[in-house]
Amino acid sequence: MNDQMLNDRASALSLLKTRRSGRPREMIGPGPTVDELRQILEIAMRVPDHGKLAPWRFVVVGKDQRDQLSSLLRRALQEEHPEAGPIHHEKAEQFARQGEALVVVLSSPIQNHKIPVWEQELSAGAAAMNLLHAAHAHGYVGGWITGWQAYSPMVNAGFARPGERIAGFVYIGSPGRELEERPRPDPADIVRNWDPPSD
Repeated sequence: MNDQMLNDRASALSLLKTRRSGRPREMIGPGPTVDELRQILEIAMRVPDHGKLAPWRFVVVGKDQRDQLSSLLRRALQEEHPEAGPIHHEKAEQFARQGEALVVVLSSPIQNHKIPVWEQELSAGAAAMNLLHAAHAHGYVGGWITGWQAYSPMVNAGFARPGERIAGFVYIGSPGRELEERPRPDPADIVRNWDPPSD
């Protein structure tokens, strides 16, 4: 695939074929406007959702809130990883500052429901993926990140309600350099026709 094909949004198929994650630390402006981000989030919600439960939520972290996010990450790193050195603290600071827009995707399953939690968690993952597709369709690049931050009890408490958990931090912006295609799995290695079990 040549460079001209990457980020081609001329058709639905080319959009799906060329979507590529971007590194949040390499993102630059412009990022989505308030109206564009609203549209991106509305598109993100259009996912399979068995039982119409909407078992996911989105928390938008404003550019003017990055200091507070940095403070939360510093406290969590100090308390949960006391062995962390300067480089870890620098990366945490970068994590808080990167990207032009930041949406924290939360998995918010309804417990003890007839729809299994696993299916609800899959729906949350689909919402995060749709968020990336929607960002791409608007001409931006997205990056879905987890890291220790997504599994930190303190960071989760800063975003999630009881019973929820962070599915990922989705950064959105403009690519700071040409996106490169990465190796993809060979379909022959991961796709097969069903071989029914014998009676």
